[in-house]
Amino acid sequence: MNDATLLDRRAVVDELLRERGALLVVTGLGGTTWDVAACGDHVHNFYLWGGMGTAVSVGLGLALAQPRRRVLVITGDGEMLMGIGSLATVAAMAPANLAIAVIDNRRYGETGGQLTHTAMATRLAVMARGAGIENAVTLTTLDEVAAFRTRFTTTAGPHFADIEVAAANAGMVLPPRDGVVVKHRFRTALLEGHRP
Repeated sequence: MNDATLLDRRAVVDELLRERGALLVVTGLGGTTWDVAACGDHVHNFYLWGGMGTAVSVGLGLALAQPRRRVLVITGDGEMLMGIGSLATVAAMAPANLAIAVIDNRRYGETGGQLTHTAMATRLAVMARGAGIENAVTLTTLDEVAAFRTRFTTTAGPHFADIEVAAANAGMVLPPRDGVVVKHRFRTALLEGHRP
């Protein structure tokens, strides 16, 4: 893969969250949390910070508990590989309101940029289809990302996208870091039916 031709991760997340409305967003570790925060902090963002491998499971639980709301999990390839078994549970439960977007830079960004298995032979969309998620794709252009956003906001899921991005570090944009504050803020917004 030539990094010069790959997507910018911030542009991808900006496209995923364009016209988000009441979309509920769960983020993975550092990089994807910073990407979502760079689009603007929001009461419907649930930042997991240090819960590596749990983003999809948390998003699944949220989708099942809030079946009338759309839920988008934005996580990285390293975290998705750690929580790969959660895809089988997503397929089994088949929440129509859940989408998963993996920002795949083929690196463990939190520990120094070591290569993940997606830099080698592993293909996450193939694994998602193997787990039973029929709507699983690999995306390499912003037009494809925009089409994915339209699909997950208008058609029944679950949806899965492995989005290939450049390896470059986009830098930190820090949202609230206190887990208790994030949890209470998110819960309050859900209970009050907050609309942006």
